Amino acid sequence: MKTCKRMGALLLALILTLSLSITAFAAVEDTGFSDVDADDWFAESAVYVRDHGIMNGTSATTFDPNGTTSRGQITAILYRAAGSPAVSGGTAYSDVAETAYYAAAVRWASASGVVTGYADGTFHPNDPITRQQLAAILWRYAGSPAAESGTDFADEAAIAAYAVTAVDWARDTGVITGRDGNRFDPSGRATRAQAAVILHRYLELLGSGAEETPEDSGETRVLVAYFSATGNTEGVANAIADVTGGDLFEITPADPYTSADLNWTDENSRVVYEYENPEERDVALAQETPAAWADYDVVFLGYPIWWGIAAWPVSSFVAANDFAGKTVIPFCTSSSSGLGQSGDLLADLAGNGTWLEGQRFRGGASEADAAAWVESLNLA
Repeated sequence: MKTCKRMGALLLALILTLSLSITAFAAVEDTGFSDVDADDWFAESAVYVRDHGIMNGTSATTFDPNGTTSRGQITAILYRAAGSPAVSGGTAYSDVAETAYYAAAVRWASASGVVTGYADGTFHPNDPITRQQLAAILWRYAGSPAAESGTDFADEAAIAAYAVTAVDWARDTGVITGRDGNRFDPSGRATRAQAAVILHRYLELLGSGAEETPEDSGETRVLVAYFSATGNTEGVANAIADVTGGDLFEITPADPYTSADLNWTDENSRVVYEYENPEERDVALAQETPAAWADYDVVFLGYPIWWGIAAWPVSSFVAANDFAGKTVIPFCTSSSSGLGQSGDLLADLAGNGTWLEGQRFRGGASEADAAAWVESLNLA
């Protein structure tokens, strides 16, 4: 438990209350997120955790600051913050697939006793993390110290037995305060904004600034690159990123397509013109190469099907980048057409990389659909 005690001492110095009484970092000029204003109290933290690979956005342009953080996500976040140490032992929970992005983190958390599962052998990785669960996790990080019981909260009876001492400790130290009406709100959920600030301050205190290069943990780094014309491909890309813990990169034409441009029933539309004139399909992109491209091991490549092949902005992306040493997995969205030869044609265009057989998804495919497919790939 020495590691837990050391990290716990640091956490005590930086973890903020979950009542939103949080002192803001200095404002940033542009967050890159459409739902994070530069003067929001969590803005710099949202940018920091994204740029340092600690938390992903929910899409290429959104952070969803009021969204909840799941048990699997918070476990993975803490594991990364700890340096993604080698894992030995730990519980194999029935609902944690070995291919899940948080699998190693769950084993680490279980072996160290920081995050535990349920009596029925499950971990519930997709459940939102609650205030009492987070109190218990931080208390264990601190080495499970004794705490004064103090004055009961108005909803004291609602606090689970496993968290009673942890909540007392959290109140005594000021790590987590009560809410209006002297309530602790044990089942209340922590937001993504709060998690971002907590992790930012934690890593800043540890001194892991932008100049440092984290030690290679041996984990597979995943990128989900996609072009989405109507939003269907974007939805599947987001689901794959959630399942894999991968980063998102939206392939964006320098001259974006309008709804009129995409009207394939109009013989005068841009997309029809490009289809009939193949030399016009060399679409310039706003950004050809994702940041840290060389660091990615696996690239999921998503696109809609246009006339039986991948939408041509994706061809521009493939032609512009070197896929040597990468495993590339195509996926497409289509209401009727299959993947066809689209993946093979892109592989031929790339000229290198290991290209796996892809998958076609219908419009509005669920995260469960994406998760089932990713787990069938056995990428771990």
